[in-house]
Amino acid sequence: MPHRKQQRNTKQRKVILDELQKVSSHPTAVQVHEMARRRLPKVSLGTVYRNLELLDRQGIIQKLDLGGAEIRFDGNPDHHYHVRCVRCGRADDLHELPENLLRVEPKEACGYRILGHRLEFVGICPDCDYEKECPPC
Repeated sequence: MPHRKQQRNTKQRKVILDELQKVSSHPTAVQVHEMARRRLPKVSLGTVYRNLELLDRQGIIQKLDLGGAEIRFDGNPDHHYHVRCVRCGRADDLHELPENLLRVEPKEACGYRILGHRLEFVGICPDCDYEKECPPC
């Protein structure tokens, strides 16, 4: 059996994870790179991408592939839902859901053994909601 190479925890990986866990804005890799460069000016974008992918595979962070928008990253690995703005792509955590939204998680569907699910909510974020700026006539 091949021996799996142990991943060492590099300084770059620690900084990338620290910076990602400081925010709740679900940044893109480019934004994480900008954040990490404040502490590690020479860190490359490629290093950030590789470490984000590794941290996602290890279950330490979440990679959010939200319907056609840029891939974003979440420092909170626990299962939770997100809402995405259809205008600017901003993503936020949803903290409250109706209790009966998913009454029963299916054990099997069409012969599949269900491992989990993703549910994406879409809307217009407060910054993009122009209707709120204009008082009703």
